[in-house]
Amino acid sequence: MLSAVDIGNTNIKMGFFDNGELKFTFTFSTKLKRTADEYASDLYSLMRVNGIKKDDIDSCIISSVVPQVNARIVAAYEQVCGVHPLVVGPGVKTGLNIRIEDPSTLGADLVVACVAANRYYSNPTIVISMGTATVFCVLDKNGNMLGGPIAPGVNISLEALTQGTALLHSVSLDAPKSVIGKNTDKSIRAGVVWGAACMIDGMIDKIEAELGAKCALVATGGLSNYIIKNCSHPIEIRPDLIMQGLRIIYERNRS
Repeated sequence: MLSAVDIGNTNIKMGFFDNGELKFTFTFSTKLKRTADEYASDLYSLMRVNGIKKDDIDSCIISSVVPQVNARIVAAYEQVCGVHPLVVGPGVKTGLNIRIEDPSTLGADLVVACVAANRYYSNPTIVISMGTATVFCVLDKNGNMLGGPIAPGVNISLEALTQGTALLHSVSLDAPKSVIGKNTDKSIRAGVVWGAACMIDGMIDKIEAELGAKCALVATGGLSNYIIKNCSHPIEIRPDLIMQGLRIIYERNRS
C-alpha cells in the first residue's frame, strides 16, 4: 500500500492507495511545534482507527510547502511503518515542464496538481488550488506549466476583514441567495463568497483571452467546495487531485 502525504500551511492530508485505488484519506492540522513522535502518534492512531496495519504500508511519497515539518513526517513514517518516504523535490522525476522564470520557486503541491491535471484533462487547462492562497496554474496545449496568478485565500480575506474592524464578526462560508445583503452577516458572506467566485470567473476569462483558447477547468483544495459551485464557469472539483498526482509521480520514480 502506498501512502501519499501533502503538507500544507494549514493542513496535512494523507492518502492511502491499494493497487492504485485511493482507499482512505486523513487530514489534521499542520503545527510547527509538533514533534516527530507526536506526528507518529497521530499517524498510528488514524491508521489503527481505519484498520490499516503498519505492515500494509510498503511505500510513501510526500509533497510539502512547509520545510520545517518535512523531517518530522519522514521520521514518523520510518518509526510507524518502517518505510523511507520519497519527497518531491530536486532529482525527482515529475514529467512536468515548468516554464516560469525560476522553476525552483513553484510549490511542490502545485507541481503535483499539474502532473495530475496533465493525466486527466485535455490541455490547455487551468488548475485552481484553493487553500491558504488561491493559486491559478496555467497549462498550455502541450502540458507546459506557464505560471499563473496568486490571490489571498478566502479564509485570509475573511480574517483580514473581521479582525481589522471592530463591528464586523466572522461568518460561515455559505453563500447567501442574494448578493445584496440585508444584514451584516449576509453582506459579509455575499462579499466574501460571491466576491471570490466572481474573482475566479474573471481570472478564467482573462487567462483564456491571453491564451486565445478555452481551457479545461479543475479546482482542488478544502475551500473549493464552498466557492466553485457559485462560479459561472463549469469547473470540476477534484478533492483527490494532489493525491493522484503524488501517486503518478511515485510510479514514475519507483525504480
